[in-house]
This record gives sequence, structure tokens and C-alpha cells, in this order.
Amino acid sequence: MLDLKSQYNRIKTEIDTAIQDVINSSAFINGKQVKQFEENLGLFLNSRYVIACANGTDALQIALMALELLPGDEVIVPAFTYAATAEVIALLGLIPIMIDVDKQTFNIAIPEIEKAITSKTKAIIPVHLFGQSADMEPIMIIAAKHNLWVIEDNAQALAAEYTFSNGKTVKTGTIGHIGCTSFFPSKNLGCFGDGGALCTNDEVLASKIRMIANHGQKVKYYHTIIGCNSRLDTIQAAILNVKLSYLPEYIKARQEVAQIYYQGLTLWNKGIIPFENPNSKHSFNQYTLRIKNGERNRLQLYLTEHKIPSMIYYPIPLYKQDAFKKYVPLTMKLSVTEELCNQVISLPIHTEIIKEELQFVIEKLLQFQITV
Repeated sequence: MLDLKSQYNRIKTEIDTAIQDVINSSAFINGKQVKQFEENLGLFLNSRYVIACANGTDALQIALMALELLPGDEVIVPAFTYAATAEVIALLGLIPIMIDVDKQTFNIAIPEIEKAITSKTKAIIPVHLFGQSADMEPIMIIAAKHNLWVIEDNAQALAAEYTFSNGKTVKTGTIGHIGCTSFFPSKNLGCFGDGGALCTNDEVLASKIRMIANHGQKVKYYHTIIGCNSRLDTIQAAILNVKLSYLPEYIKARQEVAQIYYQGLTLWNKGIIPFENPNSKHSFNQYTLRIKNGERNRLQLYLTEHKIPSMIYYPIPLYKQDAFKKYVPLTMKLSVTEELCNQVISLPIHTEIIKEELQFVIEKLLQFQITV
């Protein structure tokens, strides 16, 4: 699904120099490269404040902690997403309220949000799934109407863009009150381990987030609030500083791969290719098809036989996971989410894939026979 080694080899000298600089300085925690990366990412996103942390899941947890929600408060999330989005809600004693998603974009379904709002609702966490922005303009309108916080889960969509009805275009993660992202190696901007960050334009929230990520302290050994230990180590920051300068190139490469898939599969009547919202510039962290007639699993076996990797994101709705069953009615059934879990399959898409490999994948897909 990825070729991280080839990506590294293309920028090996820069990466190795950056790592060696950290080793030479021996400032492995909170070295100067961490602050440099925060500043550089802030400039890239046009966000006033960026706070690096240990991973994307921590970023979501810290964001919720910064909002000072109380046990029992409800947070609305899409049911079709990775477990981390809802996991951090439950971890803090809050209640994840899972709602259905849009069949075309896979993102949170706007009409379902207001239906789920109660007197206990305090926040919405839209997920920019697979690299495409959720429809943020109506989400922010609903949030303002009901006085709700918005935390963007931008782990899969760093560098994606969203255009408002007035023509203004912004990067995902900078629209809500807090944006959270991950630098897991497979992400659009991946480090060589774990890493994450939060961004906000709110000075008060930024100060609180930075304190929470550092044991609740602003001054060493003076702990003002309860926090946690969540740091991006200096070596990872140095690596990300190098790779950030290549991020526009990486996104362009992914978009070009997606276009080749699109052109090759447009007339394919066995699957549904990804839909791109006209108000969202897709960053294609994943290229995800929907396979008709219940043949998804057979297709995956077929691809494996031809040595073509694939992944299923995600095979089970969140509300059917054992960990979350106590938060939802036993009879809960979200039709779109369940349909997607039975249909989706993601194809290889990364910065180093070559046209011959793509044509091979497309050729094999076109040869796949679906039982009618």
C-alpha cells in the first residue's frame, strides 16, 4: 500500500542531516526543531497556533480536555471512522453519539447532526475521511446555532482544502475551534514513528492545549491544571521539517494517481469510484472504491492472488465494536455506514507508485468478474 523506503531514499541526504543535527545537539526532547516545525506547519496551514504532540489520538484527547467537558456530556461523531475518534471521548467519561455518514463522500451526514443534538451535546467531531473535507460550512452554522465546539479530526486529510460559499478557501483543520492531525508514517505527512499536532486560532485554547500536553504546567514544576505527557520528540520534528517542504509535491502526486485510477475505471460497472466534492480539494490519503453485489471480499482475495495490496477501512461500524456497545442501543442500525462497511476497499496510492503499476492494478480490476 505504501513505499516509504523509496520516499526516504529520494530525500535521504536531507533527512540524515536533520537527524544527525539532533544527535549532535543531544536535545532529544523539546529541541529547537520542535518549535521550528510548529512554526512552519502554522505557516503552511495559516493557523496562528500549532502545538505538537505524541500522536493523533493524543491530539484528539487533549483537544477534548481543553474544552473542559464534564462526564456525561455528549460528543457527536460519524459512525464510519477509525476507533480513535470515539475512543478518546469514552476515555474521558464523555458519551460518543454516533451518526450516519454521506454515501458519496463517506463523511459525516449533515442532516443527521441536528437530529442528534440534545441538551447534553457539547461538541461535534467531523472527520475528514480518506483525505476529503467534511462539509464544514453547514457544520459550523449548526455549531454556532447550538453553541457547540467543533474539533476537526484531520488525521487523514492534512493539506486538503475546503471552499466556502463566499469563495474563501482554507486548509482543513483550521475551520473548527481546534484541528487535530497525525503524523503516523502512512499519512500525507508522515514521520518515522508516531507524532501528532493540534492547531487553533484561539489564543486561550492554544495556551491551555500546550499546558495539557506538558503535564498541565506553563512553568516547570508549577502544575496549574491536570494534563498529560504528550510530546513530539525532536528527531521526529526534524524529519517532519524536511518532509513538510515536500508536502505540496506529495499531495500533487497522490492527486495524479487518483486521476489515473479515475480515468481507467470511469466506465467500470463493477464498482463505484471515489466522489470528489466540488467544494473540497481531496488529498487522497486513501483511494477507496465501493464494490457492488456483495463482492468486495472476493475482490480482495482476487487482488491478493495477483499480488496487489488492498485494505478495508473499515469492516465494522463503530457502534458494533465491543468497546462501544454500551453507548448505543442494541437495535442501532445506520444504513449507509453498514453498506459502506460491506462495500469499501482501498487501492494502493502513494507518492512513489509508477504508471506501470497503476495500469496493472486497473487492468486486473477491469478483468474482475462480478457475479450478477
